[in-house]
Amino acid sequence: MGADKLIKNGAYYSIVLLVLGLFLPFFNGRVYSLDPPKEPILRMETGMHTAPIYRLAIDAQNQFLVTGSHDKTVRLWELFTGRPIKILRPPIEKVFAGRIISVAITPDGKTIACGGRTGFAWEKSQSIYLFDCESGNLVHRIKDLPDVTILHLAYSKDSKFLGATLGGGKGIRIYHTRDYSIAGADEDYGDSSVSADFDVNGRLVTASVDGFIRLYGSDFKLIIKKKAPGGNRPSFASFSPDGSSIAVGFRDSRKLDVLSGKDLSHQYSPDTSGVTKGGFISVCWSSDGKFLYAGRGRAPFFIRKWSNRGRGGFKDLPAGDYDINHILPLKDGGVVFCTSNPAFGVFDANDKKTIYKGPSIAEYKGGYKGFLISHDGNTLQFNYEILGKSPARFSISERSLEADPPKEITLVPPITQVAGLNITDWEYNHNPKLNGKLLGLYREEFSHCLAISPDKNTFLIGTSGFIRLYDREGNKQWEASAPGAVFSVNISENGRVAAAAIGDGTVRWYRMKDGKEFLALFPHKDKKRWVLWTPSGYYDASPGAEELIGWHLNNGREAAADFFPVSRFRATKYRPDVIAKSLETLDETEAIKLANKESGKKVEEVPLAKIFPPVVSILSPKDSSEVSVPEIEVKFSIRNPSAEPVTRVRVLVDGRPVERGLEIKPAQKDQNIRTTKVTIPEKDAEIAIIAENKFAVSEPVTVRLKWSGKVKEDEFIIKPKLYVLAIGVSKYEDKNLILQFAAKDASDFAESLLKQKGGLYRDVVARVLTDEKATKDEILDGFDWILKETTSKDVAIIFLAGHGINERGGVYYFLPVNANVEKLRRTGVPFTEMKNTVASMAGKTILFIDTCHAGNVMGARAVATDITGIVNELASAENGAVVFASSTGKQYSFEDPHWGNGAFTKAVVEGINGKADYLGKGKITINMLDLYVSERVKELTIGKQTPATAKPQTIPDFPLVLKR
Repeated sequence: MGADKLIKNGAYYSIVLLVLGLFLPFFNGRVYSLDPPKEPILRMETGMHTAPIYRLAIDAQNQFLVTGSHDKTVRLWELFTGRPIKILRPPIEKVFAGRIISVAITPDGKTIACGGRTGFAWEKSQSIYLFDCESGNLVHRIKDLPDVTILHLAYSKDSKFLGATLGGGKGIRIYHTRDYSIAGADEDYGDSSVSADFDVNGRLVTASVDGFIRLYGSDFKLIIKKKAPGGNRPSFASFSPDGSSIAVGFRDSRKLDVLSGKDLSHQYSPDTSGVTKGGFISVCWSSDGKFLYAGRGRAPFFIRKWSNRGRGGFKDLPAGDYDINHILPLKDGGVVFCTSNPAFGVFDANDKKTIYKGPSIAEYKGGYKGFLISHDGNTLQFNYEILGKSPARFSISERSLEADPPKEITLVPPITQVAGLNITDWEYNHNPKLNGKLLGLYREEFSHCLAISPDKNTFLIGTSGFIRLYDREGNKQWEASAPGAVFSVNISENGRVAAAAIGDGTVRWYRMKDGKEFLALFPHKDKKRWVLWTPSGYYDASPGAEELIGWHLNNGREAAADFFPVSRFRATKYRPDVIAKSLETLDETEAIKLANKESGKKVEEVPLAKIFPPVVSILSPKDSSEVSVPEIEVKFSIRNPSAEPVTRVRVLVDGRPVERGLEIKPAQKDQNIRTTKVTIPEKDAEIAIIAENKFAVSEPVTVRLKWSGKVKEDEFIIKPKLYVLAIGVSKYEDKNLILQFAAKDASDFAESLLKQKGGLYRDVVARVLTDEKATKDEILDGFDWILKETTSKDVAIIFLAGHGINERGGVYYFLPVNANVEKLRRTGVPFTEMKNTVASMAGKTILFIDTCHAGNVMGARAVATDITGIVNELASAENGAVVFASSTGKQYSFEDPHWGNGAFTKAVVEGINGKADYLGKGKITINMLDLYVSERVKELTIGKQTPATAKPQTIPDFPLVLKR
């Protein structure tokens, strides 16, 4: 069967992943560790799920949306904006335990339940975890369930009961929510029970793969069970709002049934004309009962909406690109839905899609022919979209990600056919064979891809959860588990390296000799950000990408886990030099030794458990609270996973640190609880708290406050001032460092911003330091000037053009006009000066850095440096600056007489002067300028220079200039 046909069948992937949740835990005779692992587990974190979403939940007032995923997270969203509120993390293990399939929220929005493969071998059972919605704390664990997958959770309309449906023929359980004791159970099921729904009177209906619909009374005793006529494998059953009817969808049939809510007799079947294959796997009624909705489980993917309770005409709503797993009605009309790719969205009562939150991961399905590899495995080409669309290329040595790259003949696709190796049925099949002999996959496992080694003596098979190497006789040489379905594999021509593209959006490198993974790459779907890491967490990352992976830390059986982005460990784990040596050595330990030797560093390995940062929780005010006075008392707690004492606490308002006049007092009863008073502007605002120990800085915890105070109509609103410090050095005293346009770049940049006076800003004040004026002392004085002048209501911009250099120890210096590269400490401007200035600035702060210059074609500049780590540090939440960098990786910043500037400055000035106004509304935001500069620089340099922007997560997009 061809890939195209199967890729388009989203139900295929949904079924495979769901079934693997049932059976994979039993592979190899083991399931889980004996206890939630105490060692940290490296996980991805993109702000969105990275694996299928099978179920969602909403509260009665439609304030909250809850989603759960195979990626082992539960996420709480603001329903009508899609804004992320909180991530809930139950205990997990590295491979299987912790995969979330089912979620529910109490109608009052106070408690969230989740389940799936959520158990550990020490109990030989599965668990339902209950989280407090406001605090995110794990408040209870139901732990007596059979050792099968928890497939669906549902609360009764009065919140008194929680129902759970179970896999493996174990039926259903209903719990009292007052104490989570058993209120009812039924294990007389022939197969998995896949959905449950309560009606307004407390009755319960379930759908099971055994073919039966079961109706229970409010005492949870079975009233009747019947096979629905429309199909053999019911996938969903949903009560109408008045309980008089039950809609049923099927996986194996294109039909739907509407049954009686009294006795399950058949009432009618909605019109499913135009659908030839695949079922409507999810169903729900509108909140008023006038409409029926059903979601497709196979291409074409849409939600069909019928009028007249499903008896009338229909309208098809394009929902997404994958199977629609769950639909729920909204109280004012419309529905919310989720899909497997993963995504969720909202249709309003007028059938307009008002929200769609799509995946942040590349989709490698069907793209194995375009999965190319270089001779040594250094460079890989993959595709961001299914069926081999939207190619991209990544180079380890160049530290570069290139979208839509030109053809490169040295990169080769996987070998899938050679004489003497008759490998068949390997493409999307249960039963791959070598010369007619089965290769022996696990139950319900699928083979996806094949790569034969260049010497033709071995071959790789990628499956639903594994990569395996076989010899010519079909003997398994090694097996490596993968964090998702393996959609593409390839082998380097030198025979040392295997690579795989995996369903969680990562690309991974393995040693051919034993299958040990030594590198992993996550290329974000924005085609800009990427992070590359070793198994123990040494990493390299593009600007703004450090938050994409981090460490999950279990806190035992009864508590929510913590998560720490790798940026929290930048000082010890940011090691591009170790990454570079990993491909050479194929061994992390050896790579560390070589990198340390070459850099002269004496690196002491400190266990992560000893350097974890504090964890902060804001106790009051609550998120989205209304406030009417500018002075807010904030109460917060601090927990110390590493037992290291807290050395500093910082408060941020709208992303900027508050330093002046801030006093933080411990509470009298508990020294871990502290209070402080914070002044906010008289508008909607965000307050964030950050705590530090001697090793690391915590993640910022944020509350959003809504301003409800009155503002006098005649009150004069003072616009902010803009302060600009522009520094550019072309005519260095050291003739080897001379540039063409760095000084002109600084002058032109300042001139473009001076035009903004009277627009967003009541005044623009610029200090320009070029060439002979740009001495070390003058630059440091400039830092002092802009720091002292900028108030909390103002905006500060620093522009640097010239040379930057990293000394042997790794410290970065900007080179003033009188710099001596042999005496950097005395003559260079160290990074610490820049960092301290930025961290102490009161207002919004933006940096433009154009210092990665080297001699090359197009008149490129002459001393190379890499500032990615510096950009990420300046843009971290605790420093709070937005940073625009001229280039990434080992690229150079180019200048050309035809432009009259460097490419970066030319693009920035054009954008500021109006070309970045994509929406035509006269305002240019940070994100709009980022987009324009990125595209324009690539255009000017024919793809040889890729600028990047990094912005703290605590700072939303904001207008920077007006179109002039």
